[in-house]
Amino acid sequence: MAKVLFEIDKDPRIAWIKLNEPKNNVLSFQMLRELCKAILKAEKSEVSTMIISSTGENFSAGADLRELKTLSFEEGLRWFEKYMDVIRLLRTSSKPTIAAVRGACVAGGNELAMACDLVVASRNARFGQPEVRVGSTAMGLGVQLLPLLIGEKRARELLLTGKIITAEEALQMGLINRVVDNEKLEETAKELVLEMIENCSPQAFRVIKSGLNFWTDLTMLWGQVARDLTSLIWVSSEFKERCEEFLQKKELTKMKFKGIR
Repeated sequence: MAKVLFEIDKDPRIAWIKLNEPKNNVLSFQMLRELCKAILKAEKSEVSTMIISSTGENFSAGADLRELKTLSFEEGLRWFEKYMDVIRLLRTSSKPTIAAVRGACVAGGNELAMACDLVVASRNARFGQPEVRVGSTAMGLGVQLLPLLIGEKRARELLLTGKIITAEEALQMGLINRVVDNEKLEETAKELVLEMIENCSPQAFRVIKSGLNFWTDLTMLWGQVARDLTSLIWVSSEFKERCEEFLQKKELTKMKFKGIR
């Protein structure tokens, strides 16, 4: 089964790229590879814009923990690098990108949405970076970009507590652009991309997007360090233990903060 679906809309200017993993759309290495191919296909094709959405009830619950906890350090590096390939492709695309989000949009799923130009969410959408609960880092984009989008203190609260917020809260914080009724999600996403492609000069769009990315890209300069540190975290006993408890829906073991001095 394809993990990612590529569809051309009735309006041939619009490509839909849909995450297609049953239930939670967890991000496996295979899905990341297919996402890269789909984004590149849209970038090289005659379409003018792409909408990133999902099948099922959730946008994405983030990385596939069952897969991550089995990786060696080198495999973790490759997984993280492929994930960052997806993030970079979305952020640098010369065509407008919109995330159409319903249900869970957390951890790596929230980072995928943040990498798009605009985000439209249904009222049942939920956002957050809960990686800290299972001992992971949110360094795919959350640590770097979230403070710039919603402010440092709000970002610290989400990143350091793992709190999940509603679509309305995400809108008030500036994390997303629109909240709509569930049945109007796709329609609103189309309206927004059409507003851009019908009113914008492609050349001006590219320049403006590059300018916007310039200052946010400064936070990505230590990407290789983030990759290496995260891969080390993934092979740690603490991460594996927390993952196992989370996957088995057990109460997470409370741990002491011992300090380093």
